[in-house]
Amino acid sequence: MKKIAVLTGLSAMLLTSAAGIAADKGPHWGYDGHSGPGHWGDLADAYATCKKGNAQSPVNIETSAVSGGHSAPRSELLFSYNAPAKEVVNNGHTIQVNMHSGSNIAVSGKRYNLKQFHFHSPSEHTVNGKHFDMVAHLVHTDEKGNLAVIGLMFKEGKENKALKKIWAKLPGHSGGEHTISALHMNPADLLPTSTAHYQYSGSLTTPPCSEGVNWNVLTKPVEASAEQIAAFTKLFAKSIRPVQAVNGRNIELNGGGLIDG
Repeated sequence: MKKIAVLTGLSAMLLTSAAGIAADKGPHWGYDGHSGPGHWGDLADAYATCKKGNAQSPVNIETSAVSGGHSAPRSELLFSYNAPAKEVVNNGHTIQVNMHSGSNIAVSGKRYNLKQFHFHSPSEHTVNGKHFDMVAHLVHTDEKGNLAVIGLMFKEGKENKALKKIWAKLPGHSGGEHTISALHMNPADLLPTSTAHYQYSGSLTTPPCSEGVNWNVLTKPVEASAEQIAAFTKLFAKSIRPVQAVNGRNIELNGGGLIDG
């Protein structure tokens, strides 16, 4: 287990991400035109929460309004990522990496299993009104099907070695799959040196926009090269939902924990 530094101050700002799991079946939806985010709630009754929900994601995180700060951490976030990736899929909305079983997180002692992670560019969540260049959403479920999502922000900088393994297998067309288990890519290699995070209750950021998602947006970004970011946006020019109203929800800044991977 390697110990991760704890950030407790509001000055440890800037990092957000958000995403959701696309519904396996349902009407076609997209990111522009008549099937874009402004119309999701009208496409099907099953998507009504996209329009009527009061706890939607993504949101803008105003650091001046975040609770926690210098007080004791309220929620510990522990990572135990020990299983390799299984396959890379272009699902028509994003690049998604499906995982073998065996990786999980614990949020305040509650365990969630990592199912998949996927990307958006720029980030869906904003911090003080600003997007990051790209984001990964790591999607987890507990034994009852409850969701917890980690938002991992990327800023333009040096080449990301862990991301390079995935990008080498990018499917160029919807429905394309590439098995990458031979590369033994562990998503723990993507994570920053701190697990300090913003936590709030939100929703999937894609239809059906289901609420009750435990969002944990890491405050510390990692780097990806301009070429790596461009490789994604070449496939998906639009891949984000606009920020939604906070509607009085509490967003907490919590300290770090452990990464085992």
